[in-house]
Amino acid sequence: MHFLQCVLMLNFIISDDTLGFIVRGPSGPLVVRLGGSVILPCYVETPLVAEQVKVVWKRTDSETLVHLYQDGESRAEAQQQDYHDRAHFFTDQIQHGNFSLRLDNLRAEDKGVYRCKVYSQKVADKTLVEIKDVERLLVSGSSRSISASVGEDVTLNCSVDSHITPEHIEEVSWKKTDEDEDILVLLFQNNQTLSDSSDERYRDRVEFFTDEIPKGNFSLRLKSVRTEDKGVYMCQVFAGGLSANATADLEQLGFSWLHITVLILCIIAPVSALLLCWLVYSGSENQETRLCLQVCLFLCPFITMLLTSIIWHFIEGSLYETISCCMLYILGPLRLFWVTPLATDLPAKILKYVMTAHADHAAFMAVVYSGK
Repeated sequence: MHFLQCVLMLNFIISDDTLGFIVRGPSGPLVVRLGGSVILPCYVETPLVAEQVKVVWKRTDSETLVHLYQDGESRAEAQQQDYHDRAHFFTDQIQHGNFSLRLDNLRAEDKGVYRCKVYSQKVADKTLVEIKDVERLLVSGSSRSISASVGEDVTLNCSVDSHITPEHIEEVSWKKTDEDEDILVLLFQNNQTLSDSSDERYRDRVEFFTDEIPKGNFSLRLKSVRTEDKGVYMCQVFAGGLSANATADLEQLGFSWLHITVLILCIIAPVSALLLCWLVYSGSENQETRLCLQVCLFLCPFITMLLTSIIWHFIEGSLYETISCCMLYILGPLRLFWVTPLATDLPAKILKYVMTAHADHAAFMAVVYSGK
């Protein structure tokens, strides 16, 4: 009887020394979201003295030190650099036996198995926590081609999975994918829109829906569409070391009423010039009427083409192109008025030159014949 009691007591003492606590973890593997946070569970049911506890979190695949708790405090300086400022203990809960770890700003490479090992008075136990999968970066666009009339505004769709906040998105770029080159349309970087980085052809014509960005909506508004805008656009997103993209196809750009106006003005310019020419040379003998018609003949084509150039700028042309054409059509009438006084005396001067030349020739021939 005494022997049995001794055996039971010895068994209790051995159990207390070797199995004084049991470290528990999660009930199964964890699936986490890229850029989010996750708690890796590790706890004991019997509270331990915090100053006598050492907790080591490591990855089992590389033995990388994720975090360390020792001598009553969190040892952040011992962490591997990749986990600096990302892995944290709940220090106020350690005295209650909670050694769980919070891992922030999750990355794709965080996938793997983590070991939580707890030491206390020469007794140790451990548990394993598996991050089974990190949900990848998901970017979606429009599955249909976009049709529009020239001069209209269009929206090119691009949405990033809502679990990723703008702070965790490194870059979003919209590019037009031409055969020869990729044209940068608009750039989002460091949580701000960089409009100045846009290609000159798109500057001041593109913008994000600012209020929608926190929801992961990076759709692009393209204003005053031109025929040259037709093509494929790519929305590329970089986050957590990953990248994904979506495309939008802008096609079937129809002509707007402004195009029709430009065409009509281009027809009016030569027709009006021909009509005014006919009126000047076959119209009234009244000098004032003829003068008015001549002024109209000078001005009407230039004014018509000036308006055409201005309208063309809003639908197709560049600013430099418009300024050059406008200057040409403004200076045209000035050149004509400057030449007009010279042109008035031109027929008389030509006649005088011809008569002088004819007289000189006749005199020369007379000398020649008299010599014979």
